[in-house]
Amino acid sequence: MSPAAAAFARFVETAKPFLPIPILCVLMPAMWLFFRDTWRELDEDAYRHRGELLAQGKTDYRPFVALVMCAVILTMQEYYGGRTAYITFARPVLEKWDLENGGKLHLFKYDELYSYAWWAGTRITGYVLVPFPVWKLLYPKDSLLDLGLRTKGFFAHAWIYLLFLAVVLPAMLVVANQPDFGAYYPFYKTSSRSWYDFLVWECMYFAQFFALEMFFRGFWLGTLRRSMGSGAIFAMAVPYCMIHYGKPYLEAVGAVVAGIALGSLSMRTKSIYQGFLVHITVAALMDWLSLAHRHALPTTLWPPG
Repeated sequence: MSPAAAAFARFVETAKPFLPIPILCVLMPAMWLFFRDTWRELDEDAYRHRGELLAQGKTDYRPFVALVMCAVILTMQEYYGGRTAYITFARPVLEKWDLENGGKLHLFKYDELYSYAWWAGTRITGYVLVPFPVWKLLYPKDSLLDLGLRTKGFFAHAWIYLLFLAVVLPAMLVVANQPDFGAYYPFYKTSSRSWYDFLVWECMYFAQFFALEMFFRGFWLGTLRRSMGSGAIFAMAVPYCMIHYGKPYLEAVGAVVAGIALGSLSMRTKSIYQGFLVHITVAALMDWLSLAHRHALPTTLWPPG
């Protein structure tokens, strides 16, 4: 490498922590222009709702209930939903069962895949199977469909999905050229062993993404929309960014933009489905690009015996 090229590489590495600032300065005004009517509608509805409660002498307990639930769920996910927790809690049970049943689980062969099944399963449980029934129990008059699950108008808003992809895909190609990208994706490192490994992993990956969208863009915003207005979107974007800590730096910063954009999209379309499609499209392409850059795409259908 020439001295000039080396100096430029050092400059890029030095400037990398500050790169998101000019990008955010461009994207935030653009999002305001696109979603300002949606944010204003949310704020006006929340203003009326709070005024009605005050006039009746009532207290709105929804932020207290919803945010405490979210905090507890995210904390449990952090300490008991990862692969370390799998090693501590699940693997000993699987090892005992496998030993007693002649190795039917093929634990040695699929141990990593089982660990991600634990990860995806705990995400689905924490993001969906706990908060939605509990909320229905506490607020029986609320419709769970109003927590981002309505399908009406899906095709009418399909153009927004295409617009988001047109913005996100070029940024994703930039991130894909970062040196830490190829080492990080896919999460399941054995996915290149066979198409079976890759496709099973992607199915689990997509399922947890759907659960994630139900939690952050469905449950969180649906329960807090009338209490906090557009502020619910920005409050949600903070923990959504934080669950990306440990991922490549630019992706974690990009989660700030993604959280606000997907949250606003969910509130505009009254559903999580467009955001889910954006998420899985990007996730699948990131896995694919990472393997392709390393020439590690699967070449066989089934893993070797």
